[in-house]
Amino acid sequence: MTQVTLKKYHGLGNDYLVLDPNKNELALQTRNIEMLCRRNFGVGADGLLYGPILENDKIRVRIFNSDGSEAERSGNGVRIFAKYLLDEGYVQDKKFTLDMLAGEVEVEFLQQDGSLMRVKMGKPVYAGTQMPLTGLEGEIVNAHLRFEDNIYNTTCLSVGNPNCVIMMEEVTPQKAKDLGPYVEQASYFPNRINMQICKVIDRENLVIEIYERGAGYTLASGTGACAAAAAARRMGLVDEKVVVHMQGGDLTVEIDQTNTIYMTGSVEKVGTFTVAENFFA
Repeated sequence: MTQVTLKKYHGLGNDYLVLDPNKNELALQTRNIEMLCRRNFGVGADGLLYGPILENDKIRVRIFNSDGSEAERSGNGVRIFAKYLLDEGYVQDKKFTLDMLAGEVEVEFLQQDGSLMRVKMGKPVYAGTQMPLTGLEGEIVNAHLRFEDNIYNTTCLSVGNPNCVIMMEEVTPQKAKDLGPYVEQASYFPNRINMQICKVIDRENLVIEIYERGAGYTLASGTGACAAAAAARRMGLVDEKVVVHMQGGDLTVEIDQTNTIYMTGSVEKVGTFTVAENFFA
């Protein structure tokens, strides 16, 4: 088998492998993604980024969860992939546009080495028909939904991928791990959903715990932070600029007067990994 080399990065503990098709010859199969992302037995990661795919003067990336399912967007994944593009010389400009399944985002490097950046994530969408939702009509904002025989104050929205934000007085990793599978697989969400349990500290600070569709409990999520901030802003609980605190670290999320979301956060490179010749055997 041809040698396979991957780069690994993390955004606040949310780690991804980058598989560059311009430098590797590996069939992009669910089994291969699962094996690479599997902790203890593989390289280990929350997901895999496949790219850059260079076509029509665009730079595109495909985003995969650790179970091999494809995601529309990932906030941490965007930042990680942007850092990879800078490290490998695919981009040199301070600002550029990155394309993915959910559409384009604009990236601005705030430090020369690409370790800190600001991303224009677009506008949140609350209409259920665009998520989609089953058995629910209209916008789901601060609504009462039932999960695991309990009622929760819930806001559902898309920030390029579907998110369910549940407001709580107390959030812990264990609560996210316990509730997450019920929310992800709930009949309301035919395509499954990402969950954030969220506590408002004050008008400039939120705390969230995350359970991601196709990956499970994660230390951080860029889109999850954006979704939680947007939901809290929609309910009038926070100001335009908020720091979202997660187990892996903090992201700053700004929502301007046009309802456009901007996310600012860091990325770190872990290293380069060469897969054993018989790994996929």
